[in-house]
Amino acid sequence: MDEESRYEAVRSRDARFDGAFYFAVETTGIYCRPSCPAVTPKRRNVRFFATAAAAQGSGFRACRRCRPDASPGSAEWNVRADVVGRAMRLIGDGVVDREGVAGLSVRLGYSARQVQRQLTAELGAGPVALARAQRAHTARVLLRTTGLPVTEIAFASGFASVRQFNDTIRAVYAATPTQLRAAAPRRDRTAAPGAGIPLRLAHRGPYQPAPVFDLLEREAVAGVEEVSGPPGGRTYRRTLRLPYGTGVVAVRERPGHGPGTAVHPGGWLDARLGLTDPRDLTTAVQRLRRLFDLDADPYAVDERLGAHPRLAPLVAARPGLRAPGAADPEEYAVRALVGPAEAGHLVRARGKTLDAPCGGLTHLFPEPAALADSGGVLGRLATALADGTVRLDPGVDRDDAEEALLAVPGLDARTVAAIRARALGDPDVAPPGAGVPDTWRPWRTYALHHLRAAEEAHVFH
Repeated sequence: MDEESRYEAVRSRDARFDGAFYFAVETTGIYCRPSCPAVTPKRRNVRFFATAAAAQGSGFRACRRCRPDASPGSAEWNVRADVVGRAMRLIGDGVVDREGVAGLSVRLGYSARQVQRQLTAELGAGPVALARAQRAHTARVLLRTTGLPVTEIAFASGFASVRQFNDTIRAVYAATPTQLRAAAPRRDRTAAPGAGIPLRLAHRGPYQPAPVFDLLEREAVAGVEEVSGPPGGRTYRRTLRLPYGTGVVAVRERPGHGPGTAVHPGGWLDARLGLTDPRDLTTAVQRLRRLFDLDADPYAVDERLGAHPRLAPLVAARPGLRAPGAADPEEYAVRALVGPAEAGHLVRARGKTLDAPCGGLTHLFPEPAALADSGGVLGRLATALADGTVRLDPGVDRDDAEEALLAVPGLDARTVAAIRARALGDPDVAPPGAGVPDTWRPWRTYALHHLRAAEEAHVFH
């Protein structure tokens, strides 16, 4: 989009572009998402930015009405396979906070200077600034929803010092941490210390939760996952292995988005996240967003696929159908190989028991190292994952990962395609023999989900 097209999106308050770009108003010093309900500023006073970090770096504060830092992430980073796309996925997963710019660069296979240059040239902000914007958002969530002391929140959010934390919060939100906490609506505050962190996981455009929850319910592995409640009001719960500790998350199915109901221009899924270490908040949220495919651009997907006669009626019946990912890529690779029943056996035999079981959630899925002595294809895959021969982190080159997976003796191409689509979040995967034409690119993964959803609807009706 050129700047005039972006301004037209701002004038029409078009939520389709929330997270795709940001605009700032020079006369107020505030930046917003395109759908901000405030009075549209004059064109001469508006500047556009590719990221919230770039707007913050230019001295603009986040709007308190539209909360641009809480908008869905750009769908571009899910699609792109270049260095910038891979870097953004890694930064979202918290790699800069844990490993620094040097660790990010090593994972990408470029020098720190090259990574800095490419991100700054395209996005207007380098990896440190992008991570800083993410830390500020994490801190705001913790301030609004937990009773943690401000000092603990500073370090849990990834800041190196309390002073850096205070300065950043004032610069981004024009308020002190204490003021942010005091301004939080009562409904946002955690009712009890052990209740977890309440979250609204925003998505762009229409969303079809039923097929996603159907899939998660079919695949659920006892001890690690469970789905409860009637269709339309289900809750998906699972355990998470995270960099600093463990987590238990519950995500609710939001009714009113299914076929035959009103199509919403945007919305969210309600979630509640319990963590043993609050430093894992950013990583846990990003993994949930990938699992539920919340950063997708359904408008682009539906426009492309809806232009093909075979898919047009399916897209019309299920606008905004998502392609679920995986909360733990290595876990999914093992599950794709062995299937749900054997995965449940592995959990009981090799999984780590939670220190505090939560209902039916009793275990973490076993790490690859714990399965390396299994023998056969499972043992070879687990060994390759454990020693880094196969990498499935968010920043890996997908072609390289596929090549490494295919080199594992006994791992077939169909399983590798499933891993690429789900564990790596590739929107354009066609399994061997699926008969998916190239004209459906770059959204063949979504096309297959439409075909499966239509087949299942036919079977059950």
